[in-house]
Amino acid sequence: MSKRRKNSRSAEAAPKRQKLRDVFVPRPFEGLVDEAEWIALRELVPAASAPLRLTPELAQKYGERSVTLATVLPMAWPAMTKPDGRVFVGLQRHVQSGDISRDLAVALLSALETEPGGTVAVPALPGEGPRLQDILVDGALDVTMHDTFEFWLDADATDDPNVKASLERANASIYPTVRLAAARAAYWCRVPEKGHVRWVLPDDEDAALNALARLAGAGELLLGEGTRFAGMFRAHGRLVPVWDIPREPEAAEWEAPVADFAKRYSDALADHSELDSAARRAKQGLLGRQLTLR
Repeated sequence: MSKRRKNSRSAEAAPKRQKLRDVFVPRPFEGLVDEAEWIALRELVPAASAPLRLTPELAQKYGERSVTLATVLPMAWPAMTKPDGRVFVGLQRHVQSGDISRDLAVALLSALETEPGGTVAVPALPGEGPRLQDILVDGALDVTMHDTFEFWLDADATDDPNVKASLERANASIYPTVRLAAARAAYWCRVPEKGHVRWVLPDDEDAALNALARLAGAGELLLGEGTRFAGMFRAHGRLVPVWDIPREPEAAEWEAPVADFAKRYSDALADHSELDSAARRAKQGLLGRQLTLR
């Protein structure tokens, strides 16, 4: 084949490859009842799991398989199957396309097609096909927090040196994290120097930002004495405010302050009047302290 013909074919193929790579869905969990919780488990929580339910059509096709969502799987696998037919899907993984929902759906479907106990082969770029919203019975996630990743394992799994090493690395990375009851998708955590409260807000970004600006302008953005508003992330189309808090009090001590803040935030969210000058200044300050997580 001549060099010119090779270049011509490469040029024709490039748009198709580029189109596949450039697909980007800014809110991959949009439409799911617990969108904010999916985001929290994806971005904030080290070790947690939640059962998932297949649609009746898939349940009929594959049987009543046990499907579990896990924040992380061994060696960041996208999915794995157990000899008894159980399926695990990893929410936090390295390789992904621009649509996380599609990535997770193809991982789950690939696992269902894999012989129980076999290694699941998942394409890096999944192409077109169903998304999570198409293959799951939607509902609030029943999240279980874990202190370790032992829930990965069967009785003899630690005989695999690769899995054992991955487990040890993963366990070493876990920092204390507690799911707060005061607000959905709000989490307390403790890192070496301090504590944090992080809350994935379930509301439209612009409305949430204005509500936070109103609170900041009125001096009501903190969680109490000794706390500091550290800033906020943008994650998958939602805002995630973060507070620095004293390291020593346990998570239970922050339930009341977070509940109080959630009430103030709800009231500010319901206010649709124009921002006053203090809130407008605060809004600019909040925007200047904003980071983005996909």
